[in-house]
Amino acid sequence: MKRFTSFRADFTASLVVFLVAVPLCVGVAVASGVPAELGLVTGVVGGLLTGLLPGSSLQVSGPAAGLTVLVFEAVKEYGLGTLGALVLAAGVLQLAMGALKLGRWFRAISVAVVQGMLAGIGLVLIAGQLYALTDAKAPGSGLANIGGFPGLVSSTAGSPDALAALAIGAGTIAVLVLWPRWRAAARVLPAPLAAVALATTAVWVLDMPVARVQVSGLLDAIQPPGLDDLGRLGSFGVLGTVLAFALIASAESLFSAAAVDRLHDGPKTDYDKELMAQGAGNAVCGVLGALPMTAVIVRSAANVQAGAKTKASRVLHGVWLLVFAAAFPAALGVVPVAALAGVLVHAGCKLIPVRALGPLWREHRGEAVVLLVTAIAIVTVNMFEGVLIGLLLAVAKTAWETSHVHLEVRTPEDTAEPVQVRAVGNATFLRLPKILDQLDALPADRDVELDLSGLRHLDHACGAALTNWAEQHRRSAHEVELVS
Repeated sequence: MKRFTSFRADFTASLVVFLVAVPLCVGVAVASGVPAELGLVTGVVGGLLTGLLPGSSLQVSGPAAGLTVLVFEAVKEYGLGTLGALVLAAGVLQLAMGALKLGRWFRAISVAVVQGMLAGIGLVLIAGQLYALTDAKAPGSGLANIGGFPGLVSSTAGSPDALAALAIGAGTIAVLVLWPRWRAAARVLPAPLAAVALATTAVWVLDMPVARVQVSGLLDAIQPPGLDDLGRLGSFGVLGTVLAFALIASAESLFSAAAVDRLHDGPKTDYDKELMAQGAGNAVCGVLGALPMTAVIVRSAANVQAGAKTKASRVLHGVWLLVFAAAFPAALGVVPVAALAGVLVHAGCKLIPVRALGPLWREHRGEAVVLLVTAIAIVTVNMFEGVLIGLLLAVAKTAWETSHVHLEVRTPEDTAEPVQVRAVGNATFLRLPKILDQLDALPADRDVELDLSGLRHLDHACGAALTNWAEQHRRSAHEVELVS
């Protein structure tokens, strides 16, 4: 009886997750510049394969908005054929990291960097999808998209077709915001599906001249990478993209796992096994030429809130996605692109931690700076380099905060006695200017006793600088005694 009750809960939850996943899978694919069906393929693999593997029992995997920008840039630069090779290599890298027990180390990544990464992704995603809201083509990069806003506004204002698409996109966003407040309806139909269904119905009833999703068929969309595509993995730029895919997908998945673990009382995530599960899923997605996958917090939270008990719910959601993609592919051809753009604009806004930024600035200003710099770097440069800048800044901030050192100075009234200086803390090159300024301010006509025994750490740069300072002080005919 208990097993039947558990299965019934998983069955119901799988339907909820399926309804949430369909518009997100399609929307992420369209925004990534690939056939819509490839998003569904990734969702199917995330359910049927990753869903069966050990790691986390309740989080759900599939294509995520967090990788949209990176995938779009990769497809634009290397072509759709190479995407499968990139995803395959990223999956193999994830498998290797999981086998080496590196999964738990992702918990050591600065939360500010992750939040900044997601905020930057959200900003770039919004900037690109605002063009899709009006059935216009985005210029390309984040800065180019932002710079093109004035032209977008003027061209939209003068085009009835663009205004019609904007109305559909804006209406979709309004439904996404307001639908969860109608709790009775939200329990029956998830907001993303309700918003897309209403937008599609409005376009059909009013016969509006807006762009629809292009459909090519599930099997036609699958394009396994060829030998030429695999051969491109040897170039430096391609390897950088693979590394970005692997690191960002892994970080997003494992941070999602930590969040999902807080939502339920069941078994907690084994981070190394979950990393290998994500790697296996991405390897298969690469072989099929599909989008990369991550664990997605939106679907995972819906799964938990719908009452899922075991991993059966996420496996079943993969079954429903496969049935839908195989039996009803034509249903995608009636969906307006502007509606999917509205779903992604809403998803992009949720990636930006607006509410958390104020308290973070007041309580941990350094973390807030790391978050903002990471987000701005992703918008102005690119995803991979922006994350690297954020990580380097976080390391520098930590090094600065942990290198506290101060000098305790005692100056005896008897000029025959030496000035006693005791250094306390961590003496690193970051604090060297402060230390030398304080030493130079000591009386130049007195002997000095410099006690370094209170230092917990003294790096080579500081040690060499203190030795040089002592030599210079001795040249002025005054003694310096170093005590360590």
